[in-house]
Amino acid sequence: MNEPLDQLIHSGERIILGKGHALRLAIACLLARGHLLIEDLPGVGKTTLAHLLARLLGLHYSRIQFTSDLLPADIVGNSIYDRETQSFTYHPGPIFAQVLLADEINRATPKTQSALLEAMEERQVTVEGATRPLPEPFFVIATQNPTYQIGTFPLPESQLDRFLMRIHLGYPAATEEKALLSGHDRREILATLKPVLQPTKLLALQGQAREVYAAEPIIDYCYRLIAFSRTCGRFLHGLSPRAGLGLLAAARAWALLDGRDHLLPEDVQAVAPTCLGHRLVSGEDNAPLGHSAVTEYLLHSVAVS
Repeated sequence: MNEPLDQLIHSGERIILGKGHALRLAIACLLARGHLLIEDLPGVGKTTLAHLLARLLGLHYSRIQFTSDLLPADIVGNSIYDRETQSFTYHPGPIFAQVLLADEINRATPKTQSALLEAMEERQVTVEGATRPLPEPFFVIATQNPTYQIGTFPLPESQLDRFLMRIHLGYPAATEEKALLSGHDRREILATLKPVLQPTKLLALQGQAREVYAAEPIIDYCYRLIAFSRTCGRFLHGLSPRAGLGLLAAARAWALLDGRDHLLPEDVQAVAPTCLGHRLVSGEDNAPLGHSAVTEYLLHSVAVS
């Protein structure tokens, strides 16, 4: 494995106990220049994971608590009239950060949620007719509570499709939870961590991930997964071209984490549940399929060769 990435994962596992696989997925999402959606119950470490990545990567971190009364201007900023200069001055919103935590994103109204669409896709925001670029790297980590909880607004398909991955943390295993209970507060330990990578090194690793070689059979395998979702009749809508590009980018990042410069089918299979699960809706009950259902049906229905 790449030594800086190995150190990044090792440092992260000191804070997020027993969730090494989820941590690797989050790092792969970042290396693939994607955005991450974490769906789980309150209190399992979603916010801590976002803060941890920003800390270890030395990135400027910003947090927005999404509520029902949050407005788009609270995210992207707005212009305020200055009496002294008799002109309007633009005040940037918290979206101008390298790591943006959109906490409990599904507690905001669809109008406010849509304020992130342009930023996540084009890495820029347009306010009052002026387009402003966002810093590089730009990484959105959104958390959401289960949709059955009170006061939530389900994310529309267009918003879900902007997220490269959706992961779940879940409860820790017994050994890790006992260590959590008997150890120091995770936030106290987090405050003592020093950056493992600098932003310039991260950008270089993102470029390195894009150069991971994908042979023609691997590209064909990804295409057949996407095409099968459109023709099998199991899903309300098939996967979009953006989903295919995201799947390939995430697989390349996963291969880089394993220290390889070429893709294997196992890389695609490792990231497919988190890349595709939130994009597929069952045509029978109109409900998103879980990660295990996607793995069992899609991956088992499409042969590698």
